[in-house]
Amino acid sequence: MDDVVERLSRLALFSDLPNPQLVRIAHAFEEELFPEGQRILRQGLSGSNLFVVLDGVAAVVRNGVELARLGRGEFFGEVSLLLGDPPTADVVAATPLRCLVIPEPQAREFLLGHPNVTYRMLQAEARRLATTLEWKG
Repeated sequence: MDDVVERLSRLALFSDLPNPQLVRIAHAFEEELFPEGQRILRQGLSGSNLFVVLDGVAAVVRNGVELARLGRGEFFGEVSLLLGDPPTADVVAATPLRCLVIPEPQAREFLLGHPNVTYRMLQAEARRLATTLEWKG
């Protein structure tokens, strides 16, 4: 458990949380390991968890085209979780991948209870949107 707390403390998403909050997060949510090549989210099918990458790299693939790679401290699954819609892309472990998994039933409470984390997630979403708009422009 100390290993997960240490990993969380090094991620920008959780960087300003005090150690007792990091310990609670580490105890409240599961850590999952995905082997290289495993599809974690499937485009057009159900997905309802928020995944935070602790180690490794995930590839975001839409209609067979890789759009992005997500590394330590980045997250995925948030669009499906927040909107209740199926994932708009596949997410595949590009390397062995370790993620903190926040299930949909607890995600709302978690995000409302940690406004700094939510704010940093919104900043990351804004960066992703700006990048997407640059691609299309």
